[in-house]
Amino acid sequence: MTDLERRAGIFAALADQTRLRIVDLLTLGDLSSSEIGATLDLRSNLIAHHLGVLESAQIVARTRSEFDRRRTYIGLRPEVFDTLAPPSVIPPRRVLFVCTANSARSQLAETIWRDASAVDVASAGTRPAEEVNPEAIAAAARHGLAMRPAHPPQHIDDVRADGDLVITVCDDAHERLRDGDDLHWSIRDPARVGTAAAFDAAFDALCLRIRALSSRLVAA
Repeated sequence: MTDLERRAGIFAALADQTRLRIVDLLTLGDLSSSEIGATLDLRSNLIAHHLGVLESAQIVARTRSEFDRRRTYIGLRPEVFDTLAPPSVIPPRRVLFVCTANSARSQLAETIWRDASAVDVASAGTRPAEEVNPEAIAAAARHGLAMRPAHPPQHIDDVRADGDLVITVCDDAHERLRDGDDLHWSIRDPARVGTAAAFDAAFDALCLRIRALSSRLVAA
């Protein structure tokens, strides 16, 4: 069985709400089948069925009680969550965030990345504005981050270098580059709305994406 097949089997087993509830319980500690049934108010035949599926998917394992040898406990296999996790990514030389004007989203992404990862980072635009949007600077400050200092908007051609992982954070930049990026994140333009809430929403969306990606960067 390949790693992908194993992960698919685990996700298929957890698609059932009852089995997902069982796994939720087991993340806190090992339980006997009768304890699971009592907690979830399920009949013994249903518990046996669901535990059988989870065992077949290699999500749980049984161990016999050292005290009462007639009793067994069900626990999560220690490797199961590592198996579920997506594969690691080798860190690039540098991450380059790109939007249209390099005045808001890509500047925010650069600032968030710098706080989240030791991998070098830069930002640029396909049609740079004259200055960084002050609402972007304010949004970063509201979240405890400072653009240190926010560099003037730059064109991607003046910034991109070999080895960069290019991430477009707006649809316009992605479509203009025509496959010239490595990843695309479709983040709404906060400047179109112009409110603090819109910039905070863009910050939060970028933060979620950046935390997820940076956590997967593992040196070879």
